[in-house]
Amino acid sequence: MALPLQAADEPNRYPIQLYHRTATQAGALAGKRVLEVGCGHGGGASYLVRALGPASYVGLDLNQAGIEFCRRRHRLPGLEFVPGDAENLPFPPQSFDAVINIESSHCYHHFDRFLGEVARVLRPGGAFLYADVRHRLECPQWEAALAGAPGLRIVAEREINTEVLRGIELNSARWTAVMDSLAPGFLRQVFRQGAPIKGSAIYRRLASGETSYRMYALAATGG
Repeated sequence: MALPLQAADEPNRYPIQLYHRTATQAGALAGKRVLEVGCGHGGGASYLVRALGPASYVGLDLNQAGIEFCRRRHRLPGLEFVPGDAENLPFPPQSFDAVINIESSHCYHHFDRFLGEVARVLRPGGAFLYADVRHRLECPQWEAALAGAPGLRIVAEREINTEVLRGIELNSARWTAVMDSLAPGFLRQVFRQGAPIKGSAIYRRLASGETSYRMYALAATGG
């Protein structure tokens, strides 16, 4: 069944579906204290607050300009945006019931340090709801880091290349139109190769299995 969306959210259906599926892996977020690390421009945070009803939702990002944009663009009760470093989260221990991180952690310099911070700010029994992509050669190290993260235990994992590819295919026309409206003609092919559209380098790597897109849920053990 298709995820029901408000008309204003419909143009962003495919990234929203990824957010929704990732965020609901461990059950409802209603009434929970939620932190999103790497919130970008805040669209996912806005949707999850409106759709899932957490008690509070904090979006954190290293990009100060992005945080200022989020504060202007997404003004909702219970939603706030703060600047901060994923490897040094500015919150006391056990501040949150859930931490969300989507397509961001591959940029971090010290992934293990980030996982340690996630475990620190989660209450015992809290959930780390996570999705990201890695090259196949990096997957063993990725898997080992998640499996061995102190204070966290994997409770669900699955590869979602097929679903991500389908979303790319269905969203390609929109993405292409946006890029073509912004990029000068001589740069359009360059932009397309680095974009999530059918036939791009990103698409081909996912389709061939060269890269693996995965969704995880981990529980905070409190240890």
